[in-house]
Amino acid sequence: MINSPRPQAEARSAYPVFRDIGTRWSDNDVYGHVNNVVYYSWFDTAVNGLLIARGALDIHGGSVIGLVVETQCNYFAPLAFPEPVVAGIRVAHIGASSVRYEIGLFPGDEALPCAAKGHFVHVYVDRATRRPAPLPPELLHVLETLK
Repeated sequence: MINSPRPQAEARSAYPVFRDIGTRWSDNDVYGHVNNVVYYSWFDTAVNGLLIARGALDIHGGSVIGLVVETQCNYFAPLAFPEPVVAGIRVAHIGASSVRYEIGLFPGDEALPCAAKGHFVHVYVDRATRRPAPLPPELLHVLETLK
């Protein structure tokens, strides 16, 4: 087994853009913190919300859709309802039809390192055929601002 460096929490300065995420009562589990599966939903919500807000993604009529093919998360500190959460977003890699998004989740407005960080890879496919498709120009434009 190859020893790789242990993931480390990052500062807000590692991310170029942020989205607020509201926590819900149902996000907490029996242990009193947000359940691990909720973090993946926040990743998806933060990235897709940003792309929609910037006109780069039309979820109802666009010719391409993003399918998640890989996802991962590292946890450093607990988050819990009713605490606000802020998602930092950056793009780590842009391919011909794919994008690797990296997300850091921060506790509210505090100047703390991220409580969790992760990534997911979208492969953009033609809506009808579900075959990989080139990234549309309006999406590429927004992605370049997230590097």
